[in-house]
Amino acid sequence: MKITVSLKEHGYPIYIERGLLEKAAEKIREVYPGKKIMIISDDQVYGIYGEKLKKNLSAYYECHSTVIPHGEPSKAFDTLPGVYASLLEAKITRSSLVVALGGGVTGDLAGFVAATFLRGVPFVQIPTSLLAQVDSSVGGKVAVDLPQGKNLVGAFYQPKLVLIDPDVLDTLPERYVTDGMGEVIKYGCIRDRALFEQLEACGTFAALKPHLTEVIARCVDIKREVVEADEFDTGERMLLNFGHTLGHAVEQYYQYKRESHGEAVSIGMYQITRLAEEKGLGVPGEAERIRKVLESYGLPVKAGIPAPELEQAMKLDKKNLNGKRNLILLKEIGEAYVYPAESGFFGDREV
Repeated sequence: MKITVSLKEHGYPIYIERGLLEKAAEKIREVYPGKKIMIISDDQVYGIYGEKLKKNLSAYYECHSTVIPHGEPSKAFDTLPGVYASLLEAKITRSSLVVALGGGVTGDLAGFVAATFLRGVPFVQIPTSLLAQVDSSVGGKVAVDLPQGKNLVGAFYQPKLVLIDPDVLDTLPERYVTDGMGEVIKYGCIRDRALFEQLEACGTFAALKPHLTEVIARCVDIKREVVEADEFDTGERMLLNFGHTLGHAVEQYYQYKRESHGEAVSIGMYQITRLAEEKGLGVPGEAERIRKVLESYGLPVKAGIPAPELEQAMKLDKKNLNGKRNLILLKEIGEAYVYPAESGFFGDREV
C-alpha cells in the first residue's frame, strides 16, 4: 500500500506492507541515487534488525551505522555530539542519506540530526514501534527534549520516504504495543468515529491484529490529511495533540521514567475529556466510552498528580499562542477542536 504526502516542496511516499523491511533497498533506490548511508538505531532495535537492514542496503550503498541507548533519555542534547562524531568519521556529506531505524525516540533524534548536520542531510524513516508507525514517523516533526519539557528544540524536516513494515511489531515487548495503541485510539477520537468503534468492538490487541495493516494505514492517512492542510502546526495540525498537553506534563513530572508517551497521552485524553464534559464543552458520556476503550487495551487513565504541580510544564507547551493555552477538546468522538483556555482551566483537581 502506498500513501503519498503531497506538500508544496517536500512531498514523499509512505509504503505500508508486511515484509517491507526486506525490500528496503529497492524502495530507497527510488528516492535516493547517492552512494553512502548512515543508519541510526538504538541498542535494542539494531540487535534485531540492524545487521539485516545493513546487509540489504550494502548491495547498493556504502553503509555505516551508529547506535544509541534505547529510551526517552537518549532524546537529548547529550546524545548529539556522539552521533555527529560518527557521521563525521564516516565522512557523511549532504549527498549522503540518514536512515532512522527504530521507534519514536530514534526517529525524532535521527531526524533532528539529519536536519541540523551540515544544515541538512536527506533522511528516511523506518519505524519499528506501533507509535512511530502510526504517528511520529510521518509529518516531519523532529526534535530533542530539554530538562524543562519535551520536544522543545526541533524543526520541521520532512523525510524522503517512510517504510512501514507491520511484521516488525511481532518482536515488540507488550508494553510498546500498548504504548502505540494510545496514539491509535487518539486518531479515532479526533477524526474517525468508525475507527474508534472498530477499536471498541475488537477490545484487545489480539483481536485487532488481523486488521492491523489497515488500521495503521488509516491512522497514517488521517495524519497525511492534517499535515497537508497545516504543515507547520499553526492550525488544524494542533488537533493531533489531543491528550498531549497533559500527557507531556505527566511524562516530564516523572522525568520520562514512569509513563511512556502513549500511556501519558492516554491519561491526558481521558482527563481532558472528563473535565471538558464537566464544563459543558463536550457531549456527556464520551469520556466514559474513551476510558473503557483505553483500559481495554491496557492503558492508564489516571496519574495521581495534582494539576497545579503540572502547570509549569503546561506553560511551556508549544501549542500555547498569544497568552492562551490551546487545548484540544472533543465536540464528540470523531470530531476535535482547538479550545483557547484561560490559566486555571484544570483547577486543583488530581489527574
